Amino acid sequence: MLDQQSETLHFTKNWQQQLSEAFSSIDELCEYLDLEIKDLPVSTLATKNFALRVPISFAASIKKRDPQDPLLRQVLPIADELNLYPGFSHDPVGDLPANIQTGVLHKYQGRALLINTGSCAINCRYCFRRNFPYSELQLNKQSEIAVTDFLATHTDITEVILSGGDPLILSDDRLRTLLHKLSSIAHLKRIRIHSRLPIVLPARITPELLQALKDTGKQIVFVVHCNHANEISSHVSKALQRIKQQGFTIFNQSVLLKGVNDQATQLTKLSERLFEEGVIPYYLHLLDKATGTGHFEVSESIAVDLIKALQISLPGYLVPKLVKEQAGSASKLLINIA
Repeated sequence: MLDQQSETLHFTKNWQQQLSEAFSSIDELCEYLDLEIKDLPVSTLATKNFALRVPISFAASIKKRDPQDPLLRQVLPIADELNLYPGFSHDPVGDLPANIQTGVLHKYQGRALLINTGSCAINCRYCFRRNFPYSELQLNKQSEIAVTDFLATHTDITEVILSGGDPLILSDDRLRTLLHKLSSIAHLKRIRIHSRLPIVLPARITPELLQALKDTGKQIVFVVHCNHANEISSHVSKALQRIKQQGFTIFNQSVLLKGVNDQATQLTKLSERLFEEGVIPYYLHLLDKATGTGHFEVSESIAVDLIKALQISLPGYLVPKLVKEQAGSASKLLINIA
């Protein structure tokens, strides 16, 4: 059992040490949260293909002795993941056809997305890439050379998106090498970082990381992933402020999840908290229909009603765009609210 003293000590460790101490056992996570496994619909079978992984920094924001906590629902493997739902598949957004060479997805004009790694600090149970064949298609040191050559010869690509997995799982040395290569490509205007780590493992936002990004001389855009206001702890707040102090833009994208953030009051509070931290609420995604995630789905009609409620309760700049991704489309599809 992780006592208060041990938890306090945990937050003094560097991000690699914190990552190594993440929960990987249902029993240990439930013990930490003072939950009885017999009272939960947990499934060890659901972890066979998609393991449990929860950093203590995220678990510390989960309300103890509350089996309905919205943060817990995002990470706890349950039996519903084993159910088959019509229309759900292993590649719901068409990543595989868009993989033009190892580690590069080219779906949208002017942008290329790099699959830097298959690893994350946290395994969110609704993840749309939970079935992605990372062992075959993620970048490695050798394929990064071919990728930077590809980007250098495609002058129509002005923005590179680092993704995964989570690109910030990579070491500073590995990131610095890649960023140096990208910084030498004159027609690249922006480097976009898609990462959940500022939210779930805020210790990763170190001065060294931020300096490596600043040294590129490119515009840096962070797109973080926060689904519920309770995820924004004091540690997360400090990490976001460190990013802002560098002059980097920060957007947030959320996924609309049943039992997590499918109430207008929850989404309103999320937008308000994000903006307090200098983060722009950008996208609210309908669930990508990945196998194993059907129990999280919220219908499009309910989603539209939620956005209409937000339009009443919030200024327009705090209302995220409601979108869905459709395989083969030239962009994300904006849902008509009218």
